[in-house]
Amino acid sequence: MHRAPILLGAAAATITVAVVGYGIASVIVYERLTTIGPCPGAWGANNPSHFSMNGPDGAPLAGHDDFDTAPYLMPSPEDVRIRSRTAGIELAGWFVAAPDPGAPVVVVVHGRGACRRDPTALLPAGMLHRNGFAVLMVDLREHGESTIEDGHFAAGTEEYQDILGAWDWLRTTRSVAPDRIGLAGVSLGAATALIAAGREPGVAGVWADSSHADLPEFIRDELARQGYPTFLDIGAVVAGRILHGDDLAAVSPSDSVRELAGRQLFITHGEADVVVDVRHGRALVAAAHASGATPETWFVPGSGHTLAMVDQASEYERRIVAFFRIALRR
Repeated sequence: MHRAPILLGAAAATITVAVVGYGIASVIVYERLTTIGPCPGAWGANNPSHFSMNGPDGAPLAGHDDFDTAPYLMPSPEDVRIRSRTAGIELAGWFVAAPDPGAPVVVVVHGRGACRRDPTALLPAGMLHRNGFAVLMVDLREHGESTIEDGHFAAGTEEYQDILGAWDWLRTTRSVAPDRIGLAGVSLGAATALIAAGREPGVAGVWADSSHADLPEFIRDELARQGYPTFLDIGAVVAGRILHGDDLAAVSPSDSVRELAGRQLFITHGEADVVVDVRHGRALVAAAHASGATPETWFVPGSGHTLAMVDQASEYERRIVAFFRIALRR
């Protein structure tokens, strides 16, 4: 006689436990995927005038223990502080002027959990500088010596305001014309640069190395890579909104490349990338083509995440320099 209410109560309790469990698991996943710590200590001595191609653990990247950075070293940089377009966010940066005061400038942006001391940011900056470009390197918010808000990255959906702050700084403080400023990013820096260019039509060109295309898909990839159930992807996005007001799905690099028709875009990705699968790079190319854009592309056989610049340094330099010479009219 009382069996139905008992069963209904048991079902409700089970659903409640499942929902609560899903919520807790989602928060755990969100925290693990988005928490940013200090810039790796192995890079502490790196700067434009002295750096090595070692990873965050101090070991040579991709086993290239004989990689010579000497050709890519730059003069001692000017330490700068730059205001993001987000009020209250201040960015630490390095500006390395070119011998020609009228040279174009490329803003070079590091990846997730890194900083401007990351050799995969310093190397392309050195390649550009030795070919006559000025470079501006910044720490995104939550990274390096820039403002720490909550210690979590927002997948470029907020950080793009930092890149645009750097773009504004070059426009106003250094009087650089917009058609002489380009963006180059690796990993999260590439995704953020694409979003920034999509929001600021004055950006002349973007070099995107190893960017994700769609964050929810990248989260599912990362969950699978780390052994978590992929159905936690939605929960992780919701957790970001609730805990820190970060809408990780607000805008994607794929959305942004659709705004770049008529502007210069280069998409490169290692085909052996196990951090951001190469299909993300191909998806960005497809999105660009769908909008009428014709990006330059280079999918590099055998190279892992952001490592084409080490595996094929001469070719990487040739391509990035040629791209920005056209994009920025050098």
